[in-house]
Formats: sequence, C-alpha cells, structure tokens
Amino acid sequence: MEVSILKQPNGVFVETDSGWVKMVYDPFSGWSQGDIHVSMELEESKRAMKIFLEANRSAIHQIRFHWMHDLKMPVILLGDHWERAYGDMKWSGLEPERVLPWYGLMNDGESTYGFGVKTGPSAMCHWHVDSSGFTMYADVSCGSQGVQLGERKLEVAVLVDMHSELELSPFMAAQAFCKIMCERPLMPSYPVYGGNNWYYAYGNSTHDKILEDSRFISELAGTVENRPFMVIDDCWQLGSGVSGNGGPWIGNRDFPDMKCLADEMKEIGVKPGIWCRPLLTHEKVPESWIRYTKEGHFLDPSLPEVLAYVASFIGRMHDWGYELIKHDFSTFDIFGQWGFEMGSKVNQLPYSFADRSRTSAEIITELYRTIAKASKDSLIIGCNTIGHLAAGIFEIQRTGDDTSGKSWERTRRMGINTLAFRMPQHGTFFSHDADCVGITSAIPWEYNKQWLDVLSNSGTPLFVSADSTQLSIEQREALKEAFQIASQPIPVAEPLDWMFNTCPSRWKIADEIKQYDWSKRNEIPLHDQENPWWL
Repeated sequence: MEVSILKQPNGVFVETDSGWVKMVYDPFSGWSQGDIHVSMELEESKRAMKIFLEANRSAIHQIRFHWMHDLKMPVILLGDHWERAYGDMKWSGLEPERVLPWYGLMNDGESTYGFGVKTGPSAMCHWHVDSSGFTMYADVSCGSQGVQLGERKLEVAVLVDMHSELELSPFMAAQAFCKIMCERPLMPSYPVYGGNNWYYAYGNSTHDKILEDSRFISELAGTVENRPFMVIDDCWQLGSGVSGNGGPWIGNRDFPDMKCLADEMKEIGVKPGIWCRPLLTHEKVPESWIRYTKEGHFLDPSLPEVLAYVASFIGRMHDWGYELIKHDFSTFDIFGQWGFEMGSKVNQLPYSFADRSRTSAEIITELYRTIAKASKDSLIIGCNTIGHLAAGIFEIQRTGDDTSGKSWERTRRMGINTLAFRMPQHGTFFSHDADCVGITSAIPWEYNKQWLDVLSNSGTPLFVSADSTQLSIEQREALKEAFQIASQPIPVAEPLDWMFNTCPSRWKIADEIKQYDWSKRNEIPLHDQENPWWL
C-alpha cells in the first residue's frame, strides 16, 4: 500500500474568527498567511512529523491538512472514538463523511496501513478518507473560541504512520501501530478485577451495604494474594441524588465516615475504590471558578485554583485509603455532549475557558495530570475521558459506554463491541476496561455467562455487579472461577471475526479458539424499548 502522510500536504487551511484562510507554501519556511504560520518538521528517524502553529494576533480555531493519494480499491477502514466507544466501532469501506478521531487503520486485503497522531497532542484531531486521499483537522480551539497563542509556538501534534508487514494480521498491525502512537504507556503493576454494585443497585447503597458487597467479593476471590477491588460508585457524596450528582466530595448520612469505610473494606479483604465527578459541584465556590451553572456549578479547569481544588479532594480520597479512584463525566462537562454526538465538532457549549492562551486539549491534559499526581499511588480509572489524551497518564481507561444490569441488548452492544475494537490499546495505551458484567434476573444467565467468560479470559480488567442474595450456586461458582482467572496475568484475547462482525463471536483465548452465541434465544427480545439508554 504505497501511501504516506509523512510528507508536506498538498493543501493547508486555517480557520480564524473571520473564517477559513488558505495558506501559501514556501519550501524553506512552510505554510503562511498574514501572522499565521504552520510548519512541519520530519524527525531524524523519518518515522514521525511534528506540526507547529504560530499566530501572534489571530485567534485560531482549527487547521485542515490534505494529502492527495489515488487510493486503490477496495479498502476498508477502522477508526477510533473521541472518548468512550458507543457500540458502533467497525471496519467499513470508504465513507468520505466518516469521522475518524485520532487515527485510522486501512486494509486492502493484503496489508494494513496505520495513520494518525501520537498520544498527548495539543489539538483534538480527526481524519476523513476518500478516494482522493487523507484529510486531517486539528482543532486548537479554546472551548468555543479560537486559541490566542501570542508569542507562543504551539506543537500541535506529531504525525505517525505504519505500513504493516505482510505476516501481521490486522489485529497485530493495530497493536503495533498503537505502540508507535504511545511511547510510554502506563499500566497497573498487577491485574485489576473485583466488584462495583452499580448495575444492580444503581446508586441505592449505604455504608453497610458496601461492606456486605465487600464480603461477597472477598469470598469469591478466595485466598488469592492479588486481592479484588470493591468500587463505591455514585451514591456516597453529599450531592448524591441531587440533579447532576456532583460534589462536594464528602460523605452523607448513608456514608458518614469514608475513611472508616475504607479501613473496614481492607479488613474484609478487598481493595477500596471510589467514584467522583471532578468538574461539577453543588457547594459554594468563588464565582471566578465557575465556567457555567446548570444542575450545579461546572468548574473551569484552566484555572490553577480549580486544579488545586480538584487535587485537594482527589488527594483526600487517597488519604482516606482508596486504592482506586474512578473519575467520570469530565468530557461531557467540558464540551457539553457525548462522544457519539460530536462528529467533526467536539464542542457544543458557548463558553471559552478563562485561559485563552491554551487549547482545550492542553487544558484537559493538565487536568488529567493534576488528578494523576494527586492520586499518588492509587490507581486511576478515567471514565468519559479522552483516551488519546489520557494514555501514559492514567493506568486504566473505561473504553466504552455503560453496560447494563437491566438490558442485555445494551451490554451486548456496548460491552462486546468495545472489548473487541479497543483491545489493541490494551497494554499499548493503558489497561482497557470494557465495563461490568451486571448479573441480575433481568438478563438471562446464558448471555451473562458468556460475557463473564470472554471478559475474564481477555486479559483486561474484570468488574462484576452482582447481588449476593440473588445468585444461584452455578453463578457463584462461575464468578469464583472468573476471579481466579482475572487475578492472574494472562495473554490478550483476540477477536477473530472483527473485520466483518461488529459483535465478534469467535475469539482466540490463549491457544484456544472459542465460539460465543450472543443472541441465541429468539424468544427473548434483544431490543428492550422500556429501558432508557443509560441502563
């Protein structure tokens, strides 16, 4: 496949407050127009190309690059998502309007070509591919406004690509390209597994109920040295039950002493975990901290004072004894929409940030670094966070939207698709968490039994939601076996039919090929219209 993005593009355009500007190319200095200058530097290794932006007067929204290539047909492509996956990841033919956030993989039946930007860019980058070649947009906006760089020279992103060796399968090529994009992945030092009662309790929990769940989770793990986690989800904070479910991040009547609870959980034999939503609070804070108010105060993470505030409660959770901190909603709280709604425009909100000199991507990355530093040696799970910005900062990434304890269709769509199509990022970006197995009477066990089996054997984190009082002997034994497997390091599972099946049913697990049937009971309706989407 004779294509490459590691060369000067055939055209560059820049969007300012006044509209799009066509840049003029000079082979010695790069692309310029007025005070705006875009330059590209090929690294000595010739395996990456850096993009720089300068604009000392103009406010810049985005940059568009186009590389002309006469693509040989047929080809199929796989893209990533802006944040979590939403059950819609797939290989498919050319779709000129299709948005490929961050990177793409193109296969012509013989080899695979990877193209994208390295993790940690200063822009929200996405691609389009059509028969004429590749187009990349680098969104350098500051919220709803253009970034004002002043005298700063911004490294926008680093372009990378890869032509796979013929002996590499598309899955192996995807793993290899993820390694190229992320030079320093961060992984937990041990396999992560355990419980989270959200998908049977849905926030209806107490101090004593968490202890009951902890005893059950500890019992399932038996005597294994690597103890399981028990994660306290949305329910424990003072603002629990209030619209928006934000802070302050202290306990409530049902959770009167969070440090005491963590200590008791450890005595039972589990590692305590906890959930929070860092950018929403219901407490009184300085007006200057507030970016906008709707269902509580949404905080401006471009301000050092706000980052110090976030660091204070993340640090407090660590000091209480919580060894895993799950933070949620920050992408929605910053951009005002979910990843599946973004398309080519990530931001919906009519607000800038207080610091107009930095891009949204830079501000988000600094928020992530603040959380990671404040957590000290506690593990971090980012949920509704941006994988391409979190890679190398957080150990674990919730890579898909919520599964369910009420709708099998939702679990099938979100969980299995996510597990398969985000699997190349496991160990190359972070530890890839495809979300929970919600075991309740609302979902036939023959489905969840398979979901539990593939997830526990995948080499990725395993979390289960199960009410111990509602389980059969068979379910308890299956959970014990799953915990034994998930507590140990095992090879990454590979979806074998992912190029033509959005819900892969054939998986290579260790040296065994397993076949799953995700919809074998025709009398059970898969599309449950009575359950809302968030279940």
